Amino acid sequence: MNKPTQGLSPTLIILMSVATGLAVASNYYPQPLLDTIANAFSLTPGQAGFIVTVAQLGYAAGLLLLVPLGDMFERRKLIVFMTLLSAIGLLVTASSHSLAIMLLGTALTGLFSVVAQILVPLAATLAAPEKRGKVVGTIMSGLLLGILLARTAAGLLASLGGWRTVYWVAAALMAFMALALWRGLPSVKQENHLNYPQILGSVFTLFIRDKLLRTRAILGCLTFANFSILWTSMAFLLAAPPFNYSEGMIGLFGLAGAAGALGARPAGALADKGKSHLTTTAGLLLLLLSWIAIWYGHASVLALIIGILVLDLTVQGVHITNQTVIYRVQPDARNRLTAGYMTSYFIGGAAGSLISAAAWQHAGWAGVCAAGAIIAVLNLLVWWRGSAH
Repeated sequence: MNKPTQGLSPTLIILMSVATGLAVASNYYPQPLLDTIANAFSLTPGQAGFIVTVAQLGYAAGLLLLVPLGDMFERRKLIVFMTLLSAIGLLVTASSHSLAIMLLGTALTGLFSVVAQILVPLAATLAAPEKRGKVVGTIMSGLLLGILLARTAAGLLASLGGWRTVYWVAAALMAFMALALWRGLPSVKQENHLNYPQILGSVFTLFIRDKLLRTRAILGCLTFANFSILWTSMAFLLAAPPFNYSEGMIGLFGLAGAAGALGARPAGALADKGKSHLTTTAGLLLLLLSWIAIWYGHASVLALIIGILVLDLTVQGVHITNQTVIYRVQPDARNRLTAGYMTSYFIGGAAGSLISAAAWQHAGWAGVCAAGAIIAVLNLLVWWRGSAH
C-alpha cells in the first residue's frame, strides 16, 4: 500500500464524519416525505413505500458490488467519483415527474451512497493503530447522526419549500462535499493484482476462511436485528392507547436512541486498549437486559426510554467493536471485509423488521419483546461459541 501523503488530522476526521453522515442520510430523506410524494404523483401508499425499498435494494447492491472496489482503485478518486454520482441521483429525484424517474434517482443514490462504507475503512487505514478504534467510533457517530438528522432535515426543508427542495439541497451538499473530499483526502491506493471478479469472489472467500470475521459478522447481523425489532414496531405501540402520540411526538424518541448510540463511541477506544472481548460480552448482556425495560414500556414511557438508551448504546458499541476488530484481520482487504460484514449487518436489519412486524401482528408488544430477547440470547450463544477468537 502506498503511504498516504498526510496523516489523519482532527479536521480530516471531522470532514470524513460529515461526509459519511451526508452520504447515508440520502437513503432516509424519503421516509417522512412519502405521504407528500404519494399525493404529488397520485400514488397508493404501497407504491410510495416502494421508494424506500428501492433505496434499500440500491444500498445492498452497492455494499456487495462497489465497496470492494476500494481494494482495487486509488481511494480518494473513487470516493469523490461516487459522491458525485450520488449527487446526480439526488438531482434526478429532485427533477422527476413520474414514479419511474424517481425510482431511478433513488436507486442511483442508494447504490452510490455506500461511499460511506469506503470512508470508514479508509479512516481505519489512515489512523495510527493505537487510535484506530476511537477514529472508527467517531466516523460511525457521524453516520448515525446522518440517519437521525435526515428525517428531521427532510421534514423542515419540505415544510419551507416542498419535497423537491430536500433533494435540491441534498444534491448541492453532496457536490460541495465531493470538492471538500478531493481537496482534503490523501492519495491512498491498495497494491494488489486482483481483477474485479477475483475481488468479488474474495469477499466470500474471506468470509468462509476467517472464523473471526464470520463470528463478528453474525454478531453484527443479530445486534442490528435487535435494533430493527424495536424500531419497526415502536411506532405502533406509541400511536395506540394509552399513549396516542402524534407522529411528531413519536419522532422525538429517535433522539433518545441517538443519545444512547452516541454514548457508545468510547467502545472503539476500549477496543484499542485490547478490551474488545469485555466490551462485546458486556454489550450483549446489556442488550438482553434492555428488553426487560422495553417490555415495561407498554405501561411506562420512562422505562421505554431507558430501554431505548441501553439498547442503542449496546448495538452501536458492539458494532464499533466488531469493525475495529475485523480491520486487524487483513489490512489490505479492509474494503472487502467491510462489504462482507455490512452485508451481514444489512440482512440482520431487514430480517429484524420482518420478525418485528409479524410478532406485533400476532402477539402485540409482548411478542415483539419476546422476539427481541430470543435474538439477544442467540447472539450471546454465538459469541460464547466464537469467543475463542
